[in-house]
Amino acid sequence: MARVLAVDDDGHIREILRFALEQAGHTVLEAADGRAALRVFEAEAPDAIILDVTMPEEDGLEVCRKIRATSQVPILFLSSRDDELDRILGLELGADDYVTKPFSPRELLARLKAMLRRSQRAPVEPDAGPLTHGALRLDVTQHRAHWGAAEIALTATEFTLLRVLLRHPGRAYTRAELVDRAWGPGYHVTDRTIDSHIRRIRKKLHLAGGDVIETVFGVGYRLK
Repeated sequence: MARVLAVDDDGHIREILRFALEQAGHTVLEAADGRAALRVFEAEAPDAIILDVTMPEEDGLEVCRKIRATSQVPILFLSSRDDELDRILGLELGADDYVTKPFSPRELLARLKAMLRRSQRAPVEPDAGPLTHGALRLDVTQHRAHWGAAEIALTATEFTLLRVLLRHPGRAYTRAELVDRAWGPGYHVTDRTIDSHIRRIRKKLHLAGGDVIETVFGVGYRLK
């Protein structure tokens, strides 16, 4: 069970979140605006964050950007705007998932559970040791990624996706296969969500001097 920070300027939404999370056995921390969310995050170090996008003081996108500067804590965006650009921007800033209002508490809990499972590094398939491919190295036990001597800060979702690709270099994975292996069978994630996560991984690898993920047009992705 996790300590979850629920951030929304609507008290009714926070009440729904608190009830659903506590029924699932989680401990709930709350904040009503972006600045308060950052204060609670610094003071309490929650295990996951459910973060509204549109809020006073500082909006969720800015809060996510600031948190990602220092932490890879799982973040699920919650928004009343079902806008594809908003979703992509949130994922580009480092969010792990995105749910729109009105939302199903059951779906939200399922997505939270999947995020927490990835952040706790529960292996889908056992690895005998660190995974390597050229200069790329993933230490699954320590949840650390390196390109050569440079360490790469990956979110739990990014780490899991890169791990899937790294387990079978050269194999082309469809987006659906990546979803099955990273989130679990039956979990709904759009192709654009996968593309956004892969784009972020590529950017981080590029900054470290690496370029190993290849787009297989009409299929998906693979390691070169």
